[in-house]
Amino acid sequence: MNCPPQHPACCSPLSEHWPLPHPLPGVHLLSTRFDPELLDPEDFNRWGLPAMAAVSKRRTEFLAGRICAYEALRRVTGVPGIPAVGEDRSPCWPTGVVGSITHGAGWAAVVAARSDHWRGLGLDVEKLLPVTRADRLAGEILTPRELEGYAALDDSQRALRVTLTFSLKESLFKALYPLVKTRFYFQEAELIRHDADGHARLRLLSDLSDEWKAGAELEGQFVQFEDYLLSLVSIPAS
Repeated sequence: MNCPPQHPACCSPLSEHWPLPHPLPGVHLLSTRFDPELLDPEDFNRWGLPAMAAVSKRRTEFLAGRICAYEALRRVTGVPGIPAVGEDRSPCWPTGVVGSITHGAGWAAVVAARSDHWRGLGLDVEKLLPVTRADRLAGEILTPRELEGYAALDDSQRALRVTLTFSLKESLFKALYPLVKTRFYFQEAELIRHDADGHARLRLLSDLSDEWKAGAELEGQFVQFEDYLLSLVSIPAS
């Protein structure tokens, strides 16, 4: 597909921007807003996507993410394309490319780059959790060390702490899973540092492969915009 199909009415024009605090050389971030009420089922045919037996919201966010990926691949490689869905449900990026897709609550985005510059990229967007839900999820998402001091935080701080930790661990999983091919969960990594400038650092608490063992640390970053929180974990090739 050299010329893109008709842009879906359910998706806003694509935007290439970098809302995160630290730009990454060679990494492209494309995003769109989407409205499930405007979905035309024919958009899947136009874009060469298989039909989905899912609710309109799920189909629209899938379409929005793949449209972002199409343009991201064009900018990274010069050849547009749509990643297939693997048996493990993760996107299958072309050889020589790493990337990540995220979507939630009407916003979808993709990061992509050449694999000779970056080994892994993980992107995640979340709506800020209500504090009542954050408190219910805290014990599942936060490790005992991350829970230290949690009860002393005010409502907005607790909601942000759980949302941020959840999002960064999701981004960590997306960045590492293609390298380790092993599923891991919230208690197998912890957020050891984050600051007001949007920089973060995470540490593995379990061995995931011969290379990625407990104690390994990875860099992350995050930003709040509107009532979203966007996070990214990146693994350099060098």
